[in-house]
Amino acid sequence: MVHTEKAYAKLNLSLDILGRRSDGYHDLRMVMQSIDLADTITLSVQGEPGLCLTADMPYLPKGGGNIAAKAAAMFFQQTGLPAPGLAIDIQKRIPVCAGMAGGSSDGAAVLRLLRRLCAPELSQGRLEEIGALTGSDVPYCIRGGTALAEGRGERLTDLPGLPPCYLVVCKPPCSVSTPELFGLVRLKRMRFHPRTGEMLSALERGDLEGVARRLYNVFEDILPKRYSQVFEIKSRLLELGAMAASMTGSGPSVFGLFRDRGPAEDALAALSAAFPTTFFCAPTQRAV
Repeated sequence: MVHTEKAYAKLNLSLDILGRRSDGYHDLRMVMQSIDLADTITLSVQGEPGLCLTADMPYLPKGGGNIAAKAAAMFFQQTGLPAPGLAIDIQKRIPVCAGMAGGSSDGAAVLRLLRRLCAPELSQGRLEEIGALTGSDVPYCIRGGTALAEGRGERLTDLPGLPPCYLVVCKPPCSVSTPELFGLVRLKRMRFHPRTGEMLSALERGDLEGVARRLYNVFEDILPKRYSQVFEIKSRLLELGAMAASMTGSGPSVFGLFRDRGPAEDALAALSAAFPTTFFCAPTQRAV
């Protein structure tokens, strides 16, 4: 039998770096939002032992370097259940290296499917713990919706959902190295930080304008000049009527927040002419 799951992309409504940890990671504080741009994960049990992973993008890693494969291996390692032969297929729609957790979301979808098929009694908390061993964004991607993510991203607090709105997400034709950006972080030189507490209050009130005023990603402040298209896209989204615009994750994708559908569709058409990897999206609710 074939089982299918959507793997939803995420956006950072805010991203703050609080400090460096003793394990080499950074302490983060982020407000995350899932959107309806999604990959499709198909999983089936096969007679042959081992894992067969396929994808519609030939350059995606097919072995342990793929988070979906790593998630499957981690699930059986942590639960102690015997691993059957598995076939996993990934149909990509989330752009790769985009700051939208495409790989992590694929891994999260695999974990949700395996719990459903093999261990329905496994708690949500335990599934997210397995996710954290797979990748920093995986616990959030298992859950989805609107959430505060802290630590490496594994400590999650559910938040009231983003009020009804539309999002135009645009990825320029470049990729940003996440390790490079973290290597540029100098906390004492960071003059501005997200007003995360105020954003949480705006979400509690259902105040979309209040959320928009507090979109902020500290990585924008240290982004090397060669990624100038990030700021070009951000400015263009604001010109096209976005309430606010921000880079997501470590980039280079940028999203604009719109109250009304019409201006968002117009912005999609205008941006797509110069940047084909542009999407019209809406927020989604918690997955599990």
